[in-house]
Amino acid sequence: MKPVLFVTGHAPPERVGAFSALHEREGVEFALFGGRALHATEGEATLPFPHRHVGQGAIRALAQSGDYRAVIGSTGGRVALPGAYRGARAAGVPFVLWASLWAHPRSLAGAAGYLPLRRIYRGADAVVTYGPHVSAYVRAKGAVNVHEAPQAVDNAFWAAPATADERRAAFQALFVGRPDKQKGLRYLLEAWNTARPRDSALILVGPSLTRYSRADLVPTGVLSPAQLRNFYAAADVLCVPSVPTRTVRETWGLTVNEAMNQATPIIATDAVGAAAGGLVRDGETGLVVPAGDATALAGALRRLVENRALRAELGAGGQAAVQKQTFAAWAAGFSAALASIALSREVER
Repeated sequence: MKPVLFVTGHAPPERVGAFSALHEREGVEFALFGGRALHATEGEATLPFPHRHVGQGAIRALAQSGDYRAVIGSTGGRVALPGAYRGARAAGVPFVLWASLWAHPRSLAGAAGYLPLRRIYRGADAVVTYGPHVSAYVRAKGAVNVHEAPQAVDNAFWAAPATADERRAAFQALFVGRPDKQKGLRYLLEAWNTARPRDSALILVGPSLTRYSRADLVPTGVLSPAQLRNFYAAADVLCVPSVPTRTVRETWGLTVNEAMNQATPIIATDAVGAAAGGLVRDGETGLVVPAGDATALAGALRRLVENRALRAELGAGGQAAVQKQTFAAWAAGFSAALASIALSREVER
């Protein structure tokens, strides 16, 4: 069978395992646009699957070349997505959309792209989504053949024992991200000041966070994955306080998967994809609070400070739940989409 063309502008290190699993199942060539800084590669040999670097303007010709049995395109790229879709149509091969949005951006650029994207939702031969929250959204926009590929990380790596003790206080909370508006750090800091846990520390992992340094706020800068794993192991809770903005709503939040592998409880807002998509379930695998509500976030922090048993229960629940979120399961979601249009190599075996 001919390979499948997969067009994406984002192939970071955390995606490599998923992309490799899909290539092994289906025979995929990845067309990577947007510059090498966006991808886990400093040279052609660093990605363990067939790939090429292309400009967005070259994607339509590639998709319509006749060299592929199907074309998969992600929702990123103003030129790349319509080019992949139109190229597939010109070649007479099916087009599969990999959809991540569960709320369309309300910016001017988002408004301009709304109708073209809705046409692709309706016209795609299959749509693969991040989870049920995205599935519900794309069905509302007219998609009919929808499949889910659960968001995943390298569970074996993130579940490995810590190699250093990063405990700094009796109760330790963790934030991992940038100080961008959509990450909701301002609400977390407000909640932390309200809750005022005794003998506690809020660890801030990410760039440009040094200005928040004080006795109970500990910025670390950017960490390697192995270093970050140590902080997950030391944390009593990972806080994911994301809020929706005009331009973005957190599509998932892979830090949730990473932390759950260390049995770390989660507090997430309802604007986090991992919560809307069902991995963070309130009272079962974490606590879910309304986005932008510092009072509710402070209340959730107090609950975990005061209840060690609840922390253990939520941590164990999350650790069990995340084991279903694997690279193999992600790849299987795409195989199901290809099988629905009679193009899965797995079915042919």
